[in-house]
Amino acid sequence: MAEAVDYKYIGTSPVRPDGVDKVTGRAQFAADQNMPNTLYGKILRSPHAHANIKSVDVSKALAMEGVYAAVSGADFPGGARGKVGGEGGGDIGDVARNIMARDKALYHGHAVAAVAATSLTIADAALAMIDVEYETLAPVLDVVAAMAADSPLLDATNFTKNLPETPDKPSNIASVTVLTRGNVDEGFEQADVTVEGEYHIPMAHQGYIEPHACTATVNEEGKATVWCSTQGHFEFRSMTSKILDWKVGDLKFIPAEIGGGFGGKTTVYLEPVAVLLSKLAGRPVKMMMSREEVFRATGPTSGSVCRVKVGAKKDGTITAAKAWLAYEAGAFAGAPIGPGAMAIFAPYVLENFHVEAHDVLVNKPKVAAYRAPGAPQSMHAMEIALDDIAREIGMDPLDLRLKNAASEGTRAPYGPKFPAIGFKECLEAAKAHPNYTAPVPEGAGRGVAAGFWFNIGMQSSAEVRINEDGTVIIMEGNPDIGGSRASMCLMAAETLGVDYERVKAYIGDTESTGFCNVTGGSRTTFATGMAVVQACEDIIAQCKARAAATWGVDEDQVEWEDGQAIPAPGVNADVTPMSLADVMASAHKTGGPLLGRASLNASGAGASFSVNFVDLMVDKETGKVDVLAFTAIQDAGTAIHPAYVEGQMQGGAAQGLGWALNEEYIYDADGVMENAGFLDYRVPVASDLPMIDCQIIEVPNPRHPYGVRGVGETPIVAPLAAAANAVRAATGVRINDLPLSPPNILAAIDSD
Repeated sequence: MAEAVDYKYIGTSPVRPDGVDKVTGRAQFAADQNMPNTLYGKILRSPHAHANIKSVDVSKALAMEGVYAAVSGADFPGGARGKVGGEGGGDIGDVARNIMARDKALYHGHAVAAVAATSLTIADAALAMIDVEYETLAPVLDVVAAMAADSPLLDATNFTKNLPETPDKPSNIASVTVLTRGNVDEGFEQADVTVEGEYHIPMAHQGYIEPHACTATVNEEGKATVWCSTQGHFEFRSMTSKILDWKVGDLKFIPAEIGGGFGGKTTVYLEPVAVLLSKLAGRPVKMMMSREEVFRATGPTSGSVCRVKVGAKKDGTITAAKAWLAYEAGAFAGAPIGPGAMAIFAPYVLENFHVEAHDVLVNKPKVAAYRAPGAPQSMHAMEIALDDIAREIGMDPLDLRLKNAASEGTRAPYGPKFPAIGFKECLEAAKAHPNYTAPVPEGAGRGVAAGFWFNIGMQSSAEVRINEDGTVIIMEGNPDIGGSRASMCLMAAETLGVDYERVKAYIGDTESTGFCNVTGGSRTTFATGMAVVQACEDIIAQCKARAAATWGVDEDQVEWEDGQAIPAPGVNADVTPMSLADVMASAHKTGGPLLGRASLNASGAGASFSVNFVDLMVDKETGKVDVLAFTAIQDAGTAIHPAYVEGQMQGGAAQGLGWALNEEYIYDADGVMENAGFLDYRVPVASDLPMIDCQIIEVPNPRHPYGVRGVGETPIVAPLAAAANAVRAATGVRINDLPLSPPNILAAIDSD
């Protein structure tokens, strides 16, 4: 492990900068935006999971008093039957059809029309007056059945992408991804032990507390301003621009505080509709989803079927692995098959493997990202297979993983060689952890699993401004969903050498700061943090130049140390060090205000690994599972704000355990979700979980000035398999399918 660096501010955990406003209720969320003469927008949703839309008539709704606008697919560019989503269509065409159906309703809850009225009561009444003529079709709800040649088609123009030969007929398989290396057959011939299984995981929701909401107003010049709950307001602006065929410069998006996202607020649902309604009505339009609408009509993560076969020698060396993955895309292409295929074998040295992943259309909502999208599903299968191998050869499950662990120089399944990574360090820490060395409680089971996420970089911008008194303002464009404002301030304080309390970070709207890609992929502290550091270095260079001019020396004779410009060693100058405040005091004489900038397309995001283990007690009479203890160990690169890192680890553990033990979308035969609310879609609450014990491992990422590697995605990956392995240990019964709910556990015990 790299030698630790002694930082002054990085590695501390100051009080979160947004905390006071949030606990006092001052923080403004999207639904808090109110403007004079605001109308209320509501959406009419399909009662059918699969139906041709023969016609939509909004005339009766428009004739009602208090209704100012009503739209259907025919009112959007491309109309009800034509080309949708701007030039080229493609992915944005799917988003356009998702936010407002055109010729087909593709899932129960699919938007088919919308109104804007002076009250929610009038808006609801107006929806009831809209006439829609449907021709119902058989829904396709099972991912494997959807792949069959005789399955009803969601899209008769969909031909599978990425096949060796051009397909000659349409299919529900949107695309196929294949990763392969070595000779799998030879690898299995070398194995002493082979295990294989099929693993089913249902759709699950991100479970954010704040439903989607936005307010849009279009002025007399035809320019719109939108306040919304988003993880990426620049992307929301771009999507809305393309869907409505507007100029990007005619749209201003302002991100509100966000009440949770976890990947689910990376795409538009309401915003283009609200803008169009506001334009037609000539008044602001506010739209808010109900909790039921969130479940029925926004993106969950994919349900999946994973088939895995793994071979190993008696000493634990993995010789070959093979995976077949099928992910539900929902009604439009876009299941996270790429990340799922990349992640499944990533923690291990593996010379012979083959992964084939399928993106499959089904009559359910179009999926969206959910923390490490695709990885929990595929790695659940692999980590269960490793647990079964460990049992077969009588090896500790951590030792088996250590035997095969990837390290610096290991070639990842998706191509590049890993730089410095901390997977082995996580495994060794787990072996030595007092929670692991302690005996398993009587009657309970302990399960182990590893997690992985590759992390991303992408584009970021930042500005650093210095006030007259030397205090520091950071302006950047990534909505804060995991503590990034505190991290930006800590990195700026460390770079500039000023007290953390003198630095403030703000999230600018699309007209107040430079472009930033979405807050997602665990990129923000890495990439936007890198931009902040570079902008601070720009400030330092300017301060040194100003000091040099003031002192009458050359710029290379000035250094920056502990927040001050000082003469370099050996420079014979009788001068007083100049702080940021000192430089600003004379700035009007030396060139004007201090403003530092940086824009970049960040590369070198460090991969993140985790090891989780959990003790579960299973009541064999009722099937109820109690979580007795959970330990999360993860490589954070450098933990900029350790308390926030632990919060990410604990939050991911809670969400992963919820998915493992309880959470699932339940559909009836007609494709209607039967548990569209938190009463029946039950997420863990505080009383369901013990304190999540965390251990942060720090193996700095060499591609970041402070060693950052993203930490937000990895924590959700391992809990699914860890829980499944613990239930196997507690009951003696292997249950391949999630959730591990009481009915499913009892059924498995009874059938054993």
